[in-house]
Amino acid sequence: MADRNKSKGFCNAGTKPKLARAALHFWEEPCISGKGGSGALFFSNCTLRCKFCQNYEISAGGFGKEITVAELADIMLRFEDEGAENVDLITATHYLPSVLEALDRVKHRLNIPVVYNCGGYESLESIRRLDGYVDIYLPDIKYYSKELSEKYSMARNYYEYAIPAVKEMIRQTGKELISTAEIEEGCAYASDGILKRGVIIRHMVLPGAKNDSIKLLNKLSEELPKGHYLISLLSQYTPFYKAKEDPKLNRRITSYEYDCVRKEALRLGMDGYIQEKSSAKEEYTPSFKLEGLP
Repeated sequence: MADRNKSKGFCNAGTKPKLARAALHFWEEPCISGKGGSGALFFSNCTLRCKFCQNYEISAGGFGKEITVAELADIMLRFEDEGAENVDLITATHYLPSVLEALDRVKHRLNIPVVYNCGGYESLESIRRLDGYVDIYLPDIKYYSKELSEKYSMARNYYEYAIPAVKEMIRQTGKELISTAEIEEGCAYASDGILKRGVIIRHMVLPGAKNDSIKLLNKLSEELPKGHYLISLLSQYTPFYKAKEDPKLNRRITSYEYDCVRKEALRLGMDGYIQEKSSAKEEYTPSFKLEGLP
């Protein structure tokens, strides 16, 4: 663990929160984006080194602008004034002290949920610190295979960290904590169908890795409490960043690959979202031009 008052760690983050974009975002799951869009805060830098990262300009390149905790808190309040469905914290773990300080300032004034949108490679300690601050968790679980997670994200122990973290996310937002709104599959919805509390686990199918996706879905079905989370199966893989240098990653997934994984999710009785195969489009990647930052 790095002391960021002295040096930057693996994620290249300093002590101040650094963001590349703070604006309404309409490309999350329908129950997240709704009509108003998510109030998306795209934090710069990352704890992973995914070869195929679509946000590589900010995750690996570090593009962004440092802001103060007070400015971060003001942006959260501004989102609610703009009609956002939620405050969407995207890849924020390496700035957790600043994020918690900002939420301490505004959480009691927000009437919209706080979403924690992360890559899944989270320590149990970090997720426990978020208890009471986060209403909706939106983690990736990218791999089951240690070989794939090491090769593509430089994190051989990825699943070993991801699964306990997700279990804690589910514990924090479980049925026993929900007293309002409609309850469906462990998540709480308002009357307009917008998610207010719960966990959505994202999994993007990678080229040549359908067998790992199928194994992963089976492990999730075995290890997580049924009915306490939703699955979002993604077909949008596009060869970005260093994926173009790897013959196995430098292509879109085939309809056959995605259909195999989709059928397994249905066979397992998993509820949630299955993206259309035609959704593999580069426009899902936002433009990072410091929009909405002070």
